[in-house]
Amino acid sequence: MSAGFPDFRLGTVLSTSFTGTLSERHGEPIERIPVPHRLVDWLAVYGLAVDSCSPAQLERARELREAIHAAATAAARGDALPTPAVEVINDFSARGRASAALTPEGERQWRLSSASPVEDALGVIAADAISVIAGERDGKLALCASPTCLAAFFDTSQSRTRRWCDMNTCGNRQKKARFHAKQRA
Repeated sequence: MSAGFPDFRLGTVLSTSFTGTLSERHGEPIERIPVPHRLVDWLAVYGLAVDSCSPAQLERARELREAIHAAATAAARGDALPTPAVEVINDFSARGRASAALTPEGERQWRLSSASPVEDALGVIAADAISVIAGERDGKLALCASPTCLAAFFDTSQSRTRRWCDMNTCGNRQKKARFHAKQRA
């Protein structure tokens, strides 16, 4: 924990990492962005630096997070995408005005407008979700095997057989549970 808040679960895929800001959805949920400044912190980790965030913007961010979670979960299961979730994702993507820029080091960075940087950052996340859910990226959506988590994650492993959203949390917890069950047996 940092400064009284749960640590972020950081992944390599922006949109599914964003859905991980609420973890253990089927157990005791852990909200990792409980206050606006934690969203500012999370966005900065992903190169989407904003100066501030209002409570209303945090609520909008959570709306996007839940829409991405619903759509990614449906896609991972092979189900039809929920129309309300698709509409929210598309709306956020359309409203964002961020532009990609190339750094002298040859890396991409995001330029957010001064008028609405949080909305621009959310637009980048929504656009990333669209590319992942639409199957445009090399990998596959899967659901965490932890019964208390079941988070959608983007599996980019060579075999595409990853079982947990995060080996350091859900994976270790499941392995420890199996180990202790064998010890008792």
